[in-house]
Order: sequence, then structure tokens, then C-alpha cells
Amino acid sequence: MSKNLKDFRGLWTTITLSIFALSLVAQPKDNAPYSRFGLGEPVNQSLSAAGFGGLTATYADPLHVNLENPASFGWLNTATFEAGLFAEHSNLKFRDQSASAWTGNLSHLALAFPMRNRLNDVMQKKERTFFWAMNLALLPNTVVGYDIQTEVFQPDVDTTINIFQGTGGTNKFVWGNGVRYKNFSAGLNLSYIFGQLESERIVRFPKLSSSYSNKFQDNISIRGLQWSLGVQYRYNFDKQKENQGAGYIGKSLIIGAYGNSPTNFNTRSTVYRIGEYLTANETILAADTLFSEIDREGKGKMPAEFTFGLMYQNLGKFRLGAEYQFQGWSNYENDAKPESLVNSRRVALGMEYIPDVSSYNNYIKRIRYRAGIYHRTDPRLEDLTQYAVTLGLGLPLVLPRQQTSFVNVAFEIGQYNTSDAIKETFVKIALGFTLNDSSWFFKRRFG
Repeated sequence: MSKNLKDFRGLWTTITLSIFALSLVAQPKDNAPYSRFGLGEPVNQSLSAAGFGGLTATYADPLHVNLENPASFGWLNTATFEAGLFAEHSNLKFRDQSASAWTGNLSHLALAFPMRNRLNDVMQKKERTFFWAMNLALLPNTVVGYDIQTEVFQPDVDTTINIFQGTGGTNKFVWGNGVRYKNFSAGLNLSYIFGQLESERIVRFPKLSSSYSNKFQDNISIRGLQWSLGVQYRYNFDKQKENQGAGYIGKSLIIGAYGNSPTNFNTRSTVYRIGEYLTANETILAADTLFSEIDREGKGKMPAEFTFGLMYQNLGKFRLGAEYQFQGWSNYENDAKPESLVNSRRVALGMEYIPDVSSYNNYIKRIRYRAGIYHRTDPRLEDLTQYAVTLGLGLPLVLPRQQTSFVNVAFEIGQYNTSDAIKETFVKIALGFTLNDSSWFFKRRFG
């Protein structure tokens, strides 16, 4: 049993969970209790693939960006800008206590573009077998947000109140490149991860007429570089149409994988341990800094990850895929915040269906209908699992330059489940905008 699980279970064994301390003020306030561990709650980065289970190893679309597997960039036909946001409602439950919270944020900004415009090849009657595309993206990586109050009865001290609060998270700036030769593509993502984690724990003794309140404050700044390699291979069943390249409309099987080895990051932390002398009505009479350490440098290590998938598709009609992901969080290290995590695994299934992509008089038939499911073991507790059902729509829009763009809507309903700790049920709504432009790098000829 991991140290996190022992500490977490030990804390809740003698606890009456009195307050989840959730408040909705000017901005939605996130309260994810398990974001207290590691670098926080991971943010889903599957973008437009979110509606069908978050499949990313094999997802390659000429009009959408897949940030997770950089090999997919080689299949882009146009310059593509994507932006998205999300809102999430969570219901937290522990025994007979419950609370709910709303949260929301910007989910991603991404710009990907082929380094050559395929229209030039059409006009010059060239058949090209090598393609290169680049991507720049900014997106949240993890989110920390919790506000929990617990009561513990200790025979020698009476009631003790513990208040746990945390905010912050990490972000990721990604520069990616993908190349394709015929039906094989490979890519590399280089990511700069940065962010700040702030946490505070307060221990109070309300039954004592006068007492010290202990306050523990930690502020951790994180910086690091991460890389990820990806490959994809597409086997086309209709050999007569295979020379259409990224414009191939037919049945095919895609095999995809991406991953990275363990990568290091640096930390700079500030620590305070403060004692506050309180009156019976909890008025602070005096405060002493018992310990402080400013700008302490440390190191950490993020785990190796690997994702593999298969997808059968008839592009423009349907997709059906499955994938498996492994993350070696048992090797996670962080000098500023030592913890023991466990390895994580994820299995996902998804499908997309388009009734008639070329229909000109029935918009409903041109919509992309998506559905999927996934199950994931969470690295923060040994028996914490996450599972969800996803639904999505890709709503096509024809902009003035006659290039199809999309509004992508995704719904996710799921739960964090464990045997003897906080259970979280959530409903998430994601809204994304995909704008495509085929005029980049277009060589115009006159005369």
C-alpha cells in the first residue's frame, strides 16, 4: 500500500467530514480534493477527440489538430487554429456528507500549419510524397484547487480542525513538428512546462479557551522541458485511391503510438511555518514565524508515458478505435513535495459517424457524431479509478474562403471512485472552435 493511501485513509478513518468549504463567488471555484497530490489534476488534452473517448494515438484528421501525437501533423491539409474552453460541475461525497462545485477555464490555444500548400502542387501538377507540418500551442497541464475542512477527535487534545487549501497548477507551451512519407508519419513535441503550486494547512483547537493555531504554507515554482515522440502508419484497403494521400477517402487501418522517457524538472520553493495565538472566539492575538526557507532549489522527475492504439476508419464516413496508455508515476520525484504515487493505466474506446459528408441540402447529415468510453486508474491512490462516458458533435461551418471549419461540442459524464475516501461525480462540457485556412504559403501566379 502506498504512503499516500495510508496517510489519506488514516486521516479519514477518524474524521467526521464537516465542511467541503465550497463557495461560488465572482469566478467559479475549483474544488478537486485529489488535486492535492502530485502536480495536481491532469487536464484532458485530447481537444476535438474528447467526444469519442479521447483517442489520440491514432487520431489524424486533415482539418483538426491532435496535440498528443505529433505524427498526426503530417496529415494536415490546411492551416488550422483551434481554441477551446470548458465548464465542469462536480459533486463530492464522503459517507453522509456531500457538496458540489462549478469550475471552468480556457482549455487550449493551438496553431498548426503545413509547411507547403497542397494547392501549389495541384496547380503545378506535382505528386509529392513527403510532407511537413508544424504546431504551436499553449494549454493548461495540471490544475490545483481544493478547500477542505475536517474535524478529528483526539483523546488528549479533544477536537482538532484541519483546513487544507490549495491553488495553482502547471501550464505547457508546445512546439511540435510532424513529417509524413507516403502513409508513414512521425513527429516530435517539445514542451516547456511551467507553473506554481500554492498550498496551506491550518490546524486549530476550537475546544481550548486559548491555543496556538499552526499554519503550514508552501509555494512551489516548477520549470522543466519535456519531449514526446510519436508515429502513425495508415494501411489503405482501396489501393486504387491510395495516391490521393491526405485526401484519401476510403477504408483504412491506422496504427499509432507516442510516448516519452522520464524527464526532469526544477523547483524553487518558499516554506513558512507559522504559529498563531488565538482567543476563544479565534481572534488572532499574536503570530510567530517558527520556520522559514525562501527560494530553496530542488529537482523532480516526471514519469515515462506510452500510448498505443488502433483505428479502423472510412474517412468522411466513420471511425472506430481503441487505445491503451501507461504512465509510470511510481518513479515520480519532487524534492519540494515528496510523495509516493502509483502507476496509471487507461483504456479507451471511441467512434465517430458522419451520415453524408458531401450533403449540400441537409446539414444534419454533415454533422460528426461522436461517442466513447474510458477507464483509468489514478496514480494518486492505489484504488482510485476514473471512468466516463463521452459524447460529442462536430458542427461544420463554411467560412468565406470556402474552407470547412468546425464548432466542436463534447460532453463527459464520469466518476472518481474509491472504496473508503471521497467519491467525485462530474459532468463536463467542452466547446472548441476549429478555423481552417488553405491560403497559407499559397503561391499566386499572374499573367
